[in-house]
Amino acid sequence: MNWRAWSLPVLAVLLLTGLLSGCADARYYAQSVGGHLKLMAAARPIDDWLADTHTPEPLRSRLRLAQSMRRFAVTQLHLPDNASYQRFADLKRRYVVWNVVAAPEFSLELKTWCFPVAGCVGYRGYFDQADAQALATELRAQGLEVSVYGVPAYSTLGWMNWLGGDPLLNTFVNQPDGELASLMFHELAHQVLYVKGDTVFNESYATAVERLGGERWLATQGSAQARQDFANYDRRRQQFRALTRHTRQRLEQIYMKNSPLDLDSKGLVAMKTEVMQDFRAHYAMLKQSWGGYSGYDTWVAQANNAAFGAQAAYDDLVPAFEALFEHEGRDWPRFYEAVKQLAQHPEPEREQQLQALITHTAKTTGQAPADHTFPPL
Repeated sequence: MNWRAWSLPVLAVLLLTGLLSGCADARYYAQSVGGHLKLMAAARPIDDWLADTHTPEPLRSRLRLAQSMRRFAVTQLHLPDNASYQRFADLKRRYVVWNVVAAPEFSLELKTWCFPVAGCVGYRGYFDQADAQALATELRAQGLEVSVYGVPAYSTLGWMNWLGGDPLLNTFVNQPDGELASLMFHELAHQVLYVKGDTVFNESYATAVERLGGERWLATQGSAQARQDFANYDRRRQQFRALTRHTRQRLEQIYMKNSPLDLDSKGLVAMKTEVMQDFRAHYAMLKQSWGGYSGYDTWVAQANNAAFGAQAAYDDLVPAFEALFEHEGRDWPRFYEAVKQLAQHPEPEREQQLQALITHTAKTTGQAPADHTFPPL
């Protein structure tokens, strides 16, 4: 699954400017600073890579394409025109960071960690996979379900533009055209707005920008092959997310209606096991309809409460932000301003207004929100 990373490395900025000192978890902050500084040191201006005779031609092509996408982000999507994505770094690894998420055995509510600026977030990110796995082992010993996953990119929310901004990385620059554009638009959207402590709001908003902006880029700039490739990718993604959303709803119903105090834990485990078996069986059917495409196999094999809880952040409020974009006349500056206005309200009011947008859109168009159901097997 092609995760977008959350924005923890912004802590490096605070440490570098002396705003954090004497922290109880100094080792964790140190790896965040050290990892980000190594990344920045490896980055060189794209023009230097293009001028270097040793740069392979396939990489030159991807860098030129990324430059074009960056200009499109500024001129067409009104995303920030700054130092981000003007440099490139080859990290010699598949992912830039690894995130750890955790949840109780009978809940999809993620464990949170609280930080300055970022607020409380449902993950902990590491530049070293071994460090992430070490934390996962500790959390499992506490009885939590844990998911560790690699992510190709993260945003420093614009805080690092004075040091050269977020660079393009080998971890994502070779993704298919439509996915590369979407990823860049997603991360740049975080630089327009970030709400402290509200992961679902932040990620749903950025995912809406990713989808809407990517759709526009493909329609006006993408090749026929890129449009076809992305259509196939997006069809699978939407079907898979519909399945995971359906599974989350079933798990939430079990966890809300029952608790270890009302029902013996064996009973809860049995109901949960049945849901997970259905999930994997329906996935096998989807995979067959995809001609055997296996891109989600690892996620499905390791799926648990933590994985489902993390994915919800990228799904739950996306339709509301898409409805808001339509409400603002598909005008990007007006849309961003409307999102900023929403962000001024307390979290419950924000969510209430966003849910009202979905309901209003359904009434106006005469179409109910998409509801994918999966029959019992």
